Amino acid sequence: MHNQPKFIPQRGTDFFADGRSARPQVEHTVARGQLREDQYFYTGLVDGKEQDALPFPATIQVLERGQERFNVYCTPCHSRVGNGDGMIVQRGYKPAGNFHDAKRLAQPLSHYFYVMSNGYGAMPDYSAQLPPADRWAVAAYIRALQLSQNGKQGDVAAGGKVENLSDIAEQEGLPASYAGPWELPGTAVSAKPTGATVESVPEENQNPPASKNRPPIHPEATAPATAAPTTGGTSTKPASH
Repeated sequence: MHNQPKFIPQRGTDFFADGRSARPQVEHTVARGQLREDQYFYTGLVDGKEQDALPFPATIQVLERGQERFNVYCTPCHSRVGNGDGMIVQRGYKPAGNFHDAKRLAQPLSHYFYVMSNGYGAMPDYSAQLPPADRWAVAAYIRALQLSQNGKQGDVAAGGKVENLSDIAEQEGLPASYAGPWELPGTAVSAKPTGATVESVPEENQNPPASKNRPPIHPEATAPATAAPTTGGTSTKPASH
């Protein structure tokens, strides 16, 4: 395993007539999965312009896949309902886009695919996490969220069933809070200034008991003037994702 028969990048070899170990692409061939004949499916653009259409039918399976991927990758910033008030934003980070404001309601469907593919503003691209089909599924689900937050009873087809989120939560055995907005628990660390003072902190929390790995806290103690900065302390900065 240590001494493998292989070519090291940029090393020469006597095996090929031109002496190069790195081989050029075979003429008239395309790498597997890179043909990309359907330009709209892979770019979200037609003649350089975004379009308001899916490249495949919007079936219930597509929407369910979009919902699942949205909940994994999008809710931390955009929230479950897409209002831009996800947990990351609540912790003080840059506000995320609200899919229900007038600007984003007017965006064509492929705009969301394009943003996921290339990034936009402070948002990085998600092309590594989401293949094109999943990006389109998420875009379709975003449109469904927009309709859900702006829909009316009359928009439902005859015989269609309308359920409240609280009823769905009860049916699936979820807590009642599932239907409400996500809020930070009282113990969560937030980057937003709260204006809290020592007086506003419960007395029992001002001087937590010493643990086996942490010395007692003495407010009057000061570090020596020559003390070097240490590492490994507890940070109040939220973990990055």
